[in-house]
Amino acid sequence: MRAKLKEIEETLMRRRHDPVPELGRWLRAVVRGYFNYYAVPGTSKLLSTFRGLVNRFWLRALRRRSQKGHNLTWGRMQRLIATWIPPARIVHPYPNQRLRVIYPR
Repeated sequence: MRAKLKEIEETLMRRRHDPVPELGRWLRAVVRGYFNYYAVPGTSKLLSTFRGLVNRFWLRALRRRSQKGHNLTWGRMQRLIATWIPPARIVHPYPNQRLRVIYPR
């Protein structure tokens, strides 16, 4: 998780001047891909932490776009997050549910 977060943070800082919708689409794809791979039962706290850190990195990158970046409040950022970043949820069921075979009678 540390390596992926570091990669996301560096990429956000490089791309911070891109339009917000473009960054939002990119972050949505990255977070969704991470969740699709790691969202197994028992990892919900990890997923929430990952999402929270991605949100914080995005806020920091957007605030560093200019000297007036302090105008981006947390309330405005929460609207961006609600629009672009998917919520943390478990995608995969437990293996005994996923691999259960139902025989016809």
